[in-house]
Amino acid sequence: MALSVQIPKEYAYVVLDLVAYAFLNTWMGIQVGKARKKYNVPYPALYAIESENKEAKLFNCVQRGHQNSIEYMAVFFVTLLVGGVQHPLISAGLGAIYIISRFFYFKLYSTGNPENRVKPVGLSFLALWGLIICTASFGINLLIRDML
Repeated sequence: MALSVQIPKEYAYVVLDLVAYAFLNTWMGIQVGKARKKYNVPYPALYAIESENKEAKLFNCVQRGHQNSIEYMAVFFVTLLVGGVQHPLISAGLGAIYIISRFFYFKLYSTGNPENRVKPVGLSFLALWGLIICTASFGINLLIRDML
């Protein structure tokens, strides 16, 4: 059975969140590149080795902040885009919270003290769970609509 879904005009805010995160991710990647140069960590090494580099922890915190954000990027994108079809304003708001908290997560992690990342990452997970709920709501709504 075919199903049609209409995209509300407010979905534009969801798309803008996606663009904002693309810029954030690019900026984080640039920061890792700068840290590679600053802390002398050549490619292709993903992380610095503490026995070989006295500033390994500083570089690794920058790298890990970006890497962790990449690890969650697919879940963020899918839940933002799918949940945003039915709940565009809620999803866009949660997406903005996620993006802002990821910025602070990266900035605070990059200080070299991994404990600094705890509060912002908690906020990003709350926003992500909200997006998961929006996505589940959309899926459930489709099933119910199909049954009627």
